[in-house]
Amino acid sequence: MNSSSITPTEFKERLATLRILDIRTPYEIEDFDIGGMQIPLDELLLSVEKIAHLKEEEIIIVCYSGLQSEIARKILAKKGFQHLRNLEGGLEAYLSL
Repeated sequence: MNSSSITPTEFKERLATLRILDIRTPYEIEDFDIGGMQIPLDELLLSVEKIAHLKEEEIIIVCYSGLQSEIARKILAKKGFQHLRNLEGGLEAYLSL
């Protein structure tokens, strides 16, 4: 396992205790809301200050397939966030468990 990612199984086991950042659009979230913070990827850079107080916390970033959440992880890492993890395979992989 890569420390910059989390497996769908570990995500499922720890779901109740995770701090989640969902970067899907509001339209995508209507289909399935996993909970947590919701900041669409295209608004992330403009919204970093909203979550800046979480720079030392573990944050699991999710999207549908895991590709856009990996981009978001890299963006936030460059902004000084320390403990970011991407959900491997995204919510698609989680929902197929």
